[in-house]
Formats: sequence, structure tokens, C-alpha cells
Amino acid sequence: MEAGAVDRVLPCGDRALLAEVSGLDAVAALHAALRRSPLPGQRELVPAARTVLIVLDRAPTDADAVRLLDLTLDDAPEERDVPPVELPVVFDGPDLGAVAALTGRSTQELVETLTGTELTVAFGGFAPGFGYLTGLPAVLSVPRRSTPRTRVPAGSVGLAGEFAGVYPRASPGGWQLIGRTDAVLFDVDRNPPALLTPGVRVRFREVR
Repeated sequence: MEAGAVDRVLPCGDRALLAEVSGLDAVAALHAALRRSPLPGQRELVPAARTVLIVLDRAPTDADAVRLLDLTLDDAPEERDVPPVELPVVFDGPDLGAVAALTGRSTQELVETLTGTELTVAFGGFAPGFGYLTGLPAVLSVPRRSTPRTRVPAGSVGLAGEFAGVYPRASPGGWQLIGRTDAVLFDVDRNPPALLTPGVRVRFREVR
């Protein structure tokens, strides 16, 4: 199945291009294609929900835009040679019961569904080290809280819409909190600093 094509290419500053696509599948496919075959002088790729920012070490040219627009985006190949990141999670979040009720499952069934699902980091955002995880079964798509919390502890595991995520540091937030992990999501002394970078596969492992 084709993921689509690049819809539009816009200049972004004097050393970057912004490629607009139809959605997350196309973002993943474009990100994978540019990692396999980068533009000349390509330094960094920054995927988002419907765009990929291509940072260069030079001024972009019309030829760069034409190449991006001519790309046919196939589904991104799975990088099976790299094992998934496993996050140990204590499933005792304050919203666990409410999420289970919303999905028509017991809390244990909810946990079993989550731990049996392999997720993928679609893009980062919100805070350094925060990865938006895709691949949730449709039944686990739950709305954000109607009233956000003023403080969510670091390591909190949450669900919101089609995404799962882990708060790398204490901050306000409106995701449904189902558990917590002691994994270090962002460390400036690590290379790369973020544990969950775009394209990385992730699994939750229940611990008590």
C-alpha cells in the first residue's frame, strides 16, 4: 500500500525545507526514504504529524524541491535489525480505571492489550524526549482529560487519541495517565539524548 506523496515543499529559513504530506503514514515513509537516500548536504530530519523538516548545510535549491515532489512514498520498511526499546511500566495511573471503562475492558485486559502491542515513535514534541507513539489498537483511542492536570510527574505513561506517550519531566498535561516508568527519556550526556527518536519501536513491559 502506498503511503502517498509529498503535497507541497516550502522554504524554511535559509537552510531548510518543509515537506507537507497527508498524514502519519506518509511522514514515516518520507522520513525513511530520506534516511536511506538523503538530499545533498542533509544534516537533520524533524518529522511531525503532517510535515518533515529537512535541515541542510547549505541553501536549498529548486532541484531539492523537485526531487521531494517527485518522490513516491511507499510504506516505511520496518527496521527489524534494531530491537524495540522496552519500557518497564507500573500500571497504577490515576486514570487507569477510567480508561478501562472507556474501552470496555477490565484494567488487566487493558494492560495485556498495551503490553501485547508494539508501538512506533512517529515524531517528537511537547518537551525534549517526548515521543508520540503510534500503533495503538483503535479500541484504545481515548479522549484527553476534559481538565488538564497542572502537574504530571516525570515518567507518567499516558494515552490521548491515537497516541501513547511518556512524560520525560514533570509538566502540566491533559493525557489519560495509566502508569509510570523509571526509564530516563532524555539525557544530555547520551547520544542521542532522547531515548525515543522517530522510527524507534517501543514495547511496554509490566512490572510491579
